[in-house]
Amino acid sequence: MAKSIQMEELKLGVCYYPEHWSEELWEDDFRRMREMNITVIRMAEFAWSIFEPEEGQFDFSFFGRALDLAHQYGLGVILGTPTATPPAWLTEKYPEVLNANKDGVLYRHGMRRHNNYSSPIYRQQCEKIVRNMVIAYKDHPAVIGWQIDNELNCHMDVFYAEADHIAFREWLKSRYNTLENLNQAWGTVFWSQTYTEWEQIYLTRNMVNQSPNPHLALDEKRFISANTISFAKLQVDIIRELDPQHWITTNGTFGHIDNHELTDELLDFFSYDSYPQFATIFTGEDEKPLQDRAWSMKLSNVRNMSPNFCVMEQQSGPGGWVDSIGMGTPRPGQIRLWSYQSVLHGTDLLVYFRWRTATFGTEMYWHGINDYHNQPNRRVREVAQVGEEFVKIGRAIAGTTYQADAAILQDYDNMWDGELDEWHGPLHQQSTRAWYKQLQYRHIPTDLVTLRSSTVLEDLSKYKVIIYAHPAIMTDETAELLQTYVSQGGTLLLGARTGYKDLKGHCYMRPFPGAAAELCGVTVEDFTLVKGTVPAAELQWKGKREQLQAGMQTVGFNEVLHVENPEVQVVAEYASEYYAGSPAMTKRAVGQGEVWYYGAAYNEQVVDAIMDEIGLFSPVDDLMEVPSEVELGIRSSNDKAYLFLLNFSDKQAGIKLKKEAKELLSGTTYKNEIKMSPYGVFIFEIDK
Repeated sequence: MAKSIQMEELKLGVCYYPEHWSEELWEDDFRRMREMNITVIRMAEFAWSIFEPEEGQFDFSFFGRALDLAHQYGLGVILGTPTATPPAWLTEKYPEVLNANKDGVLYRHGMRRHNNYSSPIYRQQCEKIVRNMVIAYKDHPAVIGWQIDNELNCHMDVFYAEADHIAFREWLKSRYNTLENLNQAWGTVFWSQTYTEWEQIYLTRNMVNQSPNPHLALDEKRFISANTISFAKLQVDIIRELDPQHWITTNGTFGHIDNHELTDELLDFFSYDSYPQFATIFTGEDEKPLQDRAWSMKLSNVRNMSPNFCVMEQQSGPGGWVDSIGMGTPRPGQIRLWSYQSVLHGTDLLVYFRWRTATFGTEMYWHGINDYHNQPNRRVREVAQVGEEFVKIGRAIAGTTYQADAAILQDYDNMWDGELDEWHGPLHQQSTRAWYKQLQYRHIPTDLVTLRSSTVLEDLSKYKVIIYAHPAIMTDETAELLQTYVSQGGTLLLGARTGYKDLKGHCYMRPFPGAAAELCGVTVEDFTLVKGTVPAAELQWKGKREQLQAGMQTVGFNEVLHVENPEVQVVAEYASEYYAGSPAMTKRAVGQGEVWYYGAAYNEQVVDAIMDEIGLFSPVDDLMEVPSEVELGIRSSNDKAYLFLLNFSDKQAGIKLKKEAKELLSGTTYKNEIKMSPYGVFIFEIDK
């Protein structure tokens, strides 16, 4: 069962770094926080050099004074363990704690996350600082919980220090037991790569054309995840031993970590760092992009780990480092909008980054609520408004959970394998973006669900529709689970390159789509990447909306399908290329449900057509009409439901109510037509 934060009301917090400021500022800062209804602060995650200025010389008095004053002002404190930023004395004395690039060249001191988790010395030093820190602060009345490290695998999610190669070999020995088993799993007979001694094995190194053994590369990511989790466990075990009364979490979803396993095995709930403007940087050539609204998909992923969670860092100003990124100032209303974006998707404790913008260092352009001058500004006023609203609605919303009838399915093996494999990785990104965007624009609340070995039918059966676009790696057990889901009434949508690999990343010697072929009732008789000089094909739609789909084209990959089961219906055919007239999309009734197979990656036009075909509509169509630029979502409990409307547009949005509804933030009961302000927020109480 997923682990959630347990809050009786929505709470507002802020990241605070007392080491950056004169102690003369602390009291005024804490007083003003309370005036803004901020009741939680998070601190200390980068303060190792203050706690231990020299090896073995500990001093916890500085943060002790900060904790005392925070408690005096009724502020609860989340303490971060400082293991993301080892001090200079440590990296200079023990360079073996540093991470390295593929050539073995060490990353030197001066940034953060330059350590490797495998170093025995680094693990010992981390255990020592965490143990002493917990002993120093565990009984302080201001402390409410612990954050392990900070943003595990941020900046760097690959590790090539000597200690990592050694740890990789030990992990492989545990996984495979013998070199014979490993050689079989990695297909090392190919190109004479066979290993005869464990010491011959390394993590990815520089080589001709930079294309590693794909099976080694997949296991490398699995190892990094396991190693990262074991590093976190060292700290969790110490805190559980010494301070069992406080909760433990960590923050951020970064590369090569199974955050679901991390949460299940170690944490009380997962936390996230929400910076919606990151979604505006990487829009590419996307037509009508979701922009900052696309961040809702990131929050949906976190919700799959913890239905109710903490946002440990919520964007509260323009962002950027001295030499990179650079994001503009949020427009009036956007900080509040992004705050409720997080709340809609499950946040019950919202912590802004940061109280005041640093006047020095790498993040002196990563702005917080207050500017350098420490005088009132519109960001302060906007956060204060959120604080007032949390007091008003917080007890009603806390503990309610997001409701969705549709889910986009993913899994770690395919995501990690797809990083290297150009034959399915880009397809996943394309289809996920297209589906999530169109579901958003049609106001169909959607979950992002990670399929795991522990996933059971109950986890899937609550969804009417599941999109599992390109699971190249698929076991027969997964195919059987999906078949049961469909037979009991679900609608499943699959795409090109489904089911042709096993867990080792080997290709099955059976017709595509491999493990899913019988379920879909089709095989693939021909295929091609759509890339370079190979053009996309046009589609001829055979469904209900045939007359509306002229000019529809495929994306990414084309599979020419062959119908194997008489129950299969062809929904679309290719209308160009040498395979014109061949099936491109099919559907098959299985029990009470149906499975669709599309021999390409999904784009927005195809997604819209499918949603029309299967009759996928917004759950509140009978209550209101909402324009596409407004995000719609529902949080509910056993007896209450709350409908969130978030206007991501810089213009007014018109809402047409078909029934009277009470809006919580204003306390007003609305009917007929109403206007939402630019970046406005409504929360309606609705009947379940």
